[in-house]
Amino acid sequence: MSDLYITGVHPWGAELSDVEIRDGRIAAVHPAGGPAPTGVEVVEGDGRQLVPSFSDVHVHLDSTRLGLPWRPNDSPGGVWSNMLHDRAHWREGPVPMRERSTHMLGLLIAHGVTRVRGYAQIDADCKLERLEAVAAARETHAARADVEIIAFPQAGLLREPGVPGLVEAALREGATVMGGIDPCALDRDPVRHLDIVFGLAERYGVAVDVHLHEPGELGLFSLGLIIERTRALDLRGKVTISHAFTLAHTPPPQLDDVLAEMAELDISVATVAPPGRGTLPLTRLTEAGIRVGLGDDGQRDYWSPYGNADLLDRTWQLAFTNGFRNDPQVEHALAVATWGGASVIDPSVPALRGVDDRPGVAAGDPADLVLLDGEAPAAAVQDRLPHRTVIHAGRVVAHDLALV
Repeated sequence: MSDLYITGVHPWGAELSDVEIRDGRIAAVHPAGGPAPTGVEVVEGDGRQLVPSFSDVHVHLDSTRLGLPWRPNDSPGGVWSNMLHDRAHWREGPVPMRERSTHMLGLLIAHGVTRVRGYAQIDADCKLERLEAVAAARETHAARADVEIIAFPQAGLLREPGVPGLVEAALREGATVMGGIDPCALDRDPVRHLDIVFGLAERYGVAVDVHLHEPGELGLFSLGLIIERTRALDLRGKVTISHAFTLAHTPPPQLDDVLAEMAELDISVATVAPPGRGTLPLTRLTEAGIRVGLGDDGQRDYWSPYGNADLLDRTWQLAFTNGFRNDPQVEHALAVATWGGASVIDPSVPALRGVDDRPGVAAGDPADLVLLDGEAPAAAVQDRLPHRTVIHAGRVVAHDLALV
């Protein structure tokens, strides 16, 4: 594995330093200006900020038109209606989904992502076709990023015949996370839906990720069932709630009780930083001990015209929707988008210890890093400049928004 010596960077805004990387990990952090070891590749830091690379924990790699000609968005709104709209059009693109997924994953990496948890839609229409596209993207970029694939029943598990069998086939053929979605609102049979989700997860020894758009008391009901199954099967650290909009609507002290249960079972949360009533109380989640990661969601697809595969843009959105103004708060959003997401994907990675925790750039940490242009970490989030260098496992994989 190539060794690196990074000169002149500010680790999380600290004093100017040189960083020595050996065997895929940070070996030492030195005061800037010393001699680089002989025979080592040198990366010029140019006074940039050094932070952990981004972790995209919620991205639909099989749902994108990035790189294709602009198509005016005509999505009808609503989970089921949008799903049907996507079903009617996703094959229409002039480029096959395999190439679109590979292109989009490359864009994520070029912008600073080296850890991905991505969805592959499984349903009665596409069967395993979209899984195959995401798997091809993972293989193409295997040296640039670590990718987990979620077998995701976007149209539910029960509304159409044969879907549980297809999802199980996806787990046999390379998916590493079992997905679920709105057990009450979509499938209208939460017990049966979650029995399938958790039953397959237990059978194949994989993690669980449940899309939970359900608001208010309905969402709390589904969340309660998920908590029960997590406890009964002892799946601590292996269950993620995506979106979790109900947590945005739950008042204290009820919210405190729910968060305490989630923290006890190490149930994590993936957010895409939605505005309005879907905005999660990020600081409260972190202070409660919840692992929280950030995702890009769908990227300019048949659901929505938004998205450019830049998780730094989404980090700005996370800070903005939470009303963060001072530098420590904005830096916390950046910590969630980088190290926080890594801890969601891999529960052996320590969770953020609080809003002031800035891990990932010390000796012994993995050399999955990104150099961001800016006078301070918060400035890098605000300016989102293109002069970036992306390092995965001690190797430069992208520079200035282009893959290496």
